[in-house]
Amino acid sequence: MMTPDLSFEEAAFARGLARVAGVDEVGRGPLAGPVTAAAVVLDPGRIPEGLNDSKALTAKRREALYDVIHEMAEVSIAHASVEEIDELNILRASHLAMERAVAGLRAPVDHLLIDGNMIPRGLTGSSEAVVKGDARSLSISAASIVAKIERDRIMWDLAQQFPGYGWETNAGYPSKSHKAALQNLGVTPHHRRSFKPVHNILYQG
Repeated sequence: MMTPDLSFEEAAFARGLARVAGVDEVGRGPLAGPVTAAAVVLDPGRIPEGLNDSKALTAKRREALYDVIHEMAEVSIAHASVEEIDELNILRASHLAMERAVAGLRAPVDHLLIDGNMIPRGLTGSSEAVVKGDARSLSISAASIVAKIERDRIMWDLAQQFPGYGWETNAGYPSKSHKAALQNLGVTPHHRRSFKPVHNILYQG
């Protein structure tokens, strides 16, 4: 089992790049809700214990780590809206959310570690894409946890306003019950119209 460490961060420190941020996004796959990104600058002397890819942690553990990360690290969270997803496409919108998260840090960083295989075009400084970064870099792990909790909370709130779609448990992902609710209850303002299952319901017949 791969576990994240500080090797990517330490390689950057060795090159004189002192402020390193991990960046990750969550919410590319759902049919509803925004895409959310986080940028996290860890203090190498105060690393929260138990950081890992958010998908490898229980909900309870993620919640606990979310608070600890906010306490011990510098955190910035940003989103791209459903309208932006439909207008730009999901890849560009997720990159936009990442760019906004980096811009929201309290001071510029020297180096970015970005989860995935692409560097968003708006991030022009020193950066590297890290495939499966949330399982390899502690900074990206921290960002993945923060982004996941933040987006889950948004979807829980939206679930109270639009009951029946199960967003409090499926977070807008295309579960069987969510797709059935789309057919039975119709499309909400928070659904991504450019996504095929939503588009098909809007334009069926």
